[in-house]
Amino acid sequence: MSNEASPVLEVSGLTIALPGGGDRNHAVEGVSLAVGKGEIVCVVGESGSGKSVTAFSVMGLLAKVLKPVAGSIRLEGEDLLAATPQRLRALRGDRMAMIFQEPMTALNPVLTIGDQIEEVLRIHTDLDQPARRAKVLAMLEAMRLPDPERMHASYPHQLSGGQRQRVMIAAALILDPALLIADEPTTALDVTTQAQILKLIKEMQERRGTGVLFITHDFGVVSEIADRVVVMEKGRVVEQGPTAQVLRAPQHPYTRMLIASVPVLKPAQRPEPTGPIALETAGLGKTYRSRGLFKKERVVRAAADVGIRVRRGETVGIVGESGSGKTTVARCVARLMPPSEGQILVPDIDIAGLSERRLRPYRRKIQVVFQDPFRSLNPRLTVSESIIEGPVNFGQPRAKALARARELMELVGLQPSALSRYPHQFSGGQRQRIAIARALAMEPEILIADEAVSALDVSVQKQVLALLDDVQKRFDLAILFITHDLRVAAQICDRLVVMEKGLVVEQGRTADVFAAPAHPYTRSLIEAAPGRDFATGEA
Repeated sequence: MSNEASPVLEVSGLTIALPGGGDRNHAVEGVSLAVGKGEIVCVVGESGSGKSVTAFSVMGLLAKVLKPVAGSIRLEGEDLLAATPQRLRALRGDRMAMIFQEPMTALNPVLTIGDQIEEVLRIHTDLDQPARRAKVLAMLEAMRLPDPERMHASYPHQLSGGQRQRVMIAAALILDPALLIADEPTTALDVTTQAQILKLIKEMQERRGTGVLFITHDFGVVSEIADRVVVMEKGRVVEQGPTAQVLRAPQHPYTRMLIASVPVLKPAQRPEPTGPIALETAGLGKTYRSRGLFKKERVVRAAADVGIRVRRGETVGIVGESGSGKTTVARCVARLMPPSEGQILVPDIDIAGLSERRLRPYRRKIQVVFQDPFRSLNPRLTVSESIIEGPVNFGQPRAKALARARELMELVGLQPSALSRYPHQFSGGQRQRIAIARALAMEPEILIADEAVSALDVSVQKQVLALLDDVQKRFDLAILFITHDLRVAAQICDRLVVMEKGLVVEQGRTADVFAAPAHPYTRSLIEAAPGRDFATGEA
């Protein structure tokens, strides 16, 4: 869709200063971009590229320490940098709106969904209460939400992640803004939910003629919905143009690197694992029971009759959407929670029912790398203390543990001199490397990676996947890899286990599952992967 002569949004030469003492002087520098009526422009870049700062500056939501020092931002010709706070408040919701990455932090937990969307109408329109309610119900229906009346009366915690994101879109579009800014709105969602949300945004944009500025780090999403692409690196625009041109003939080395880092849906060629069995589950299940005052007992079967097998030197992926039971299985295998039934054989000792005292020798055999290393690393401990904590607790002399920590830092691609630093002094990718080093310090036989790369930029994700592959070969590890991203699973997993609603619906060699998925649910997951043609290397 061509950009019109008078764009909805025009950013020209925008420069925003950073406080002194950082690694650069400006959060963004000389940024120029435009969004036309009925056009979707994707801004792509890694963490720290300045894409979210650009979006927040348009909305007038910048932190006080960030100051625009040059350039202009015009919304339908009006200079937003010259607007008063009162004028910006009037424009937000009325002429421009924003969808955030995590709707749970943007929605008020003590107000119903209906009240929260109606609040926008109450502030910006003269509609009476019945008219406001009718308009909100119509919008909830347009968002393809089930039972709009029930949704209107529900609270945020009663909705799924995808439903909450639809509510955010409803609130953003209720006043027909000229500009919609979407800041990583699908990053945390399952592939099928993500596909639905992307389709919804595109439909609403086409129907209403809204200009959309879409912030993302996923080129699969870009290939799915963008009319034009703006690529940012370290606060500067390094390339922009029509989507087909940027994807098929990228000019800048940074753009080429980002595109090359996107995992493709075509499984990698991997030799057949022949090592001894390190982990096997049989009939594994987990049932939660809860009973409130004067209420009937509630029973939830999170996982049932799960049978998986992992050999030394093999990576077995468990894939499925939120609520499929994949993380429950991982936590049971690691004995972070006791299973309700079944066996966990490591390799032929059943650890499922062992007491904590008898379980202790097996703790070091199974280590977990979690999704968010910032939450799993103690912020008050230096990196060296975090890495040596486990081995020292198991009786290893401190000097030997420190020497091993230095070796492991080099192995995961970090300087041993960084051992004296704290977690907050590292990037997300570096923290994940530290989490892997900490797990390896225990000399495990089984490594569980629970969504270990889902929150990382594509280039960092590629490096961490290569690192996991490398340490597996070095230590002959059995890896249980939990993910909802089939593109990642295709690159690292020898075998796949597909879970839906607590049950294993399909499993087999990764190449076989991708080539001929037997179960409809597996087929739906593969078909929902964003930018499927691009992700198979065909775009």
